[in-house]
This record gives sequence, structure tokens and C-alpha cells, in this order.
Amino acid sequence: MKLLDKYSRLNITATILTFIIGSCTFYFLLNYILIRELDERLQAEQQEILAYVNTHKSLPDIVRTKDQFTIYEQAVAKVNTEFTTVKLKQNNEQEDYREIKFSLLARDKYYQVTVGTPLDETEALLQVIIGVTIAMIGIILLIGFLINRIVIRRLWKPFYSTIESVKNYHLSEQQTLKLERTDIDEFSLLNQSINEMVDRIQQDYGSLKNFTGQAAHEMQTPLAIIRTKLDTLMQNEAVLEKNAQLITDIEKAVHRLSRLHQSLLLLTKVENKQFLLNEKINLDKIVTDKYEEFGEMASALNLSIKLHIEPVAQLFHQQLAEIIISNLLNNAIRYNRPNGEIEITLNDTLLTVSNTSDKGKLDSTKLFKRFYRDADSSDGTGLGLSIVKQICDMAGYSITYSFYEMRHEFKLNFNQS
Repeated sequence: MKLLDKYSRLNITATILTFIIGSCTFYFLLNYILIRELDERLQAEQQEILAYVNTHKSLPDIVRTKDQFTIYEQAVAKVNTEFTTVKLKQNNEQEDYREIKFSLLARDKYYQVTVGTPLDETEALLQVIIGVTIAMIGIILLIGFLINRIVIRRLWKPFYSTIESVKNYHLSEQQTLKLERTDIDEFSLLNQSINEMVDRIQQDYGSLKNFTGQAAHEMQTPLAIIRTKLDTLMQNEAVLEKNAQLITDIEKAVHRLSRLHQSLLLLTKVENKQFLLNEKINLDKIVTDKYEEFGEMASALNLSIKLHIEPVAQLFHQQLAEIIISNLLNNAIRYNRPNGEIEITLNDTLLTVSNTSDKGKLDSTKLFKRFYRDADSSDGTGLGLSIVKQICDMAGYSITYSFYEMRHEFKLNFNQS
């Protein structure tokens, strides 16, 4: 859930609860105040009646109005004044009345007087006030919702702009990270911190890339010396006879180190964009040539290769195209099963290389990372698929891996991403 949505929900929920509690409190408080006002009016009428009796020594005349006014003779005086709310029938309808009951002495007799006033006006006023209050609450909630959706979203726009810029940033392209300027201090501080972090990362990445390139170049001379010395040893029959296995192991290690050196040099060149992708090449011819080149290796392992090729021309680089197809074919042979099958499909949009296997799925999260090798493989450098991925990224191609029905499948999509 987004921070803005979570904040909006919490804010609206808290506002609604506050208004509900406040409205209930306001209703009971307002009702109490209006009832108190009616009670004061009834007490005023009580005082007028008592004053009239004291002055005239007789009971006042009962005037028929909407107010209730009754007098009953009683045997003894009840001095307690009572306020009650009762329902009385008026015009075949039940109406609420607020009454005051009190006793008085007139003509040497005690009387109970009841004076009541209808609550319809009070209830109507209360309903109007509550209705207006609810309407105001609704308007406030609507305004709050619009503020959260429009105003706050605009305030958070620099943050989402920064996130989008960071998402689209690619360190290998050494591009400048452009962040939107903002007058909000928190977002401005965030952008400044991100820019400083990116500058440090770019410096470290540049240093590491230079070190890799320089190390790969520096390896050339020692490798050449080792190969020369190894050739000298292999020409010495006495030494070769006594140390054949040792020299063979050294030769394999030197060969593997040489391949690693070439791969690192190639990766450095690709990362530094030293290849221009402006050469028109025929991919179908390259696939056919590689098919013939790897044919003997596949036949030795009793593997069959099926081709489904259409003529395809691309603006690319001849050497890089050969590297991609060679690495994919080499993997298809290495990770195959005895008497297995390799299938290559090429059309205007896709190059697909699939092979049978007696092992499970490869780890797709690590497959294209450098120096990753399957647990059962020890003869590779772990850079083949990393090189393929790097070349595809540079060209704007996408490459994906899938495993189904005991087959590994790599798909290279030529549609630029």
C-alpha cells in the first residue's frame, strides 16, 4: 500500500470517528441546553401563577392554547416541583410535552398545577441543527478527501519523480542522474543525498572498471610467458614422460585462465561501449556457420541439432553476434543429456536456443551474473551468459530463460526494449 493511500485512510478514519463522537456529544449537549431553556420558561410560568394567586387569592383562568395547563384539587400539599417529559394525545397523534408539576394554596385548598409545553419546536430546531452539522461534516470530509487526493499528491510529486529517475538510472551507462528541483526541504535533502551517493558509486564503479581492464591487460604478459615455458617443457621428452599428468593439468589451467582473460577483456570493451552496432549482418548465416563449427562436438556426444531458420538481417556487430550464438550453443551442449537434442529457431523477432536435459532448472536469479556456475559444472569460467546479457543490454535486446518438459530454453528478443 502506498504511503499516501495509507495516510488518507488513517486520516479519513480518524476524522470520521472524531466527527461521530463529536456529533453525538454535540447532540446530547444541545438537547440538554434546549430542555433547560424550556424548564426555565416553565419555571417562569410557575412564578407568574404563584404571583397571581398571592395577589388575587384565587386561581387563574385556564386559557386553551397549545400549552397544557391543568389544575387538580388535592388533599395535602406536595411541595416538590417536578419536571417530566410525557407523551400526550393531541388531534389523534402522540406528541411529546415537557411538564412542570407543583402545588399551591388558594381559598384554603391545596391544588396541583401542571403546566406543559410541546417539544415539537425544540425537536424541529434540534433536527435542523443536527442536519446542518451532518452536512458540514460531509463537506469537510469531501474537502479533506480532495486535499488528500489532489493537493497532497502534488506535494508528493517530487518524491515520485525522484523514485522514477532512480529506477531508470543505469550505472553502466555512466549517465547523469537528473532529479527534479523542489522547494520542499525534506525532498530537496533526499535529492541531495541521492546525488552524493550516486557520485560516490560512479567513482567506485569507474575505479573498479579501470582496475578490471588494467588487470586483464596486465595478465597478457604472464600468460604468454607461461605458455612459452610450458611449450618448452612439453618438447622435453624426459620431463614430459616423468610429469605428463602434471603438465596436462597445468596446460588445462593455463587454457582456462586464458579464456577467463579473454572474457574479462571482452566484458571491459562491452561496458566501455567500444563496439559500434552499425554493421549489417546476416544472423542466419552466423547461426549456420556456428552449427557447422559445433557439429563435431555435438556428434561426439551423440547430440542432434535441429534448425528452423529464416533469413534475418540486423544492424549489429559481427563479432558480438558470433559470441552470443557461440555461448548459447556451448551452453546447450554442456548442459545436455546423452543422446539429447538441441533446437535453434530464428526469425525476425526471436532467436531461441533450447536443449534437452536430465537435470533440473537453473537458478534464473543468478544465471546471468558473473562467475555463476552450476554446481555440477567445473570447467566453465562463469562469464559466458554474463557476456551475452551485457551485449544484449548494450544493444537494447532482451534475453530470458525458461525450463519446461526437461528442456532449457533461452529466448533473445530483437525488439528493442
